[in-house]
Amino acid sequence: MIEAGRVVAILLAAGRSERFGSDKLMALLDGKPLALHAARRIVELAPGRRIAVCQSTDGPLAAQLNDLGFEIVTNPHPERGLSQSLVRGIAAVGTAEAALVCLADMPFVTAAHLEALLARFDAGTTPVVASVRGDTPMPPALFARSLFGALQAGEGDRGARAQLAGAALVAADAAELADIDQPGDLPAR
Repeated sequence: MIEAGRVVAILLAAGRSERFGSDKLMALLDGKPLALHAARRIVELAPGRRIAVCQSTDGPLAAQLNDLGFEIVTNPHPERGLSQSLVRGIAAVGTAEAALVCLADMPFVTAAHLEALLARFDAGTTPVVASVRGDTPMPPALFARSLFGALQAGEGDRGARAQLAGAALVAADAAELADIDQPGDLPAR
């Protein structure tokens, strides 16, 4: 187990939204931009620091995340894939013991699930804890400092797939771990 105050949470929010057709992270869900749902769960967790990786520091999403206490790190090359955002976020972590990586297009993850990831973590024996839906390990995921170098070596859209393969798993309902890729993925409300 690790206390939330010893963790840096990284919200990956620099995607290009190609399948969505417009900026999905600003699409409204229950009257709020999609990305703010994931951001607010991180705020509820109260990690030691909050970092958001965005395409720029001057966009509306960056401004709203900054208002929630996120430090904004830029990924001006989202076309290089998810790994580029992960590299940028991990580079900004500093001396933290662990990094919790969350995706801004996963608005239904609860703070209780994030807490369960922290409860399962041990830097020495369980250095990677991932969410699981079915058989697939996925974000949100928690990584020990010892893995930061490997996370920074990733390329393309593979992200931390190699590190997730050996992760301790914390199950969640499929609906909680749903991500929004297309307009039809948004629930009708």
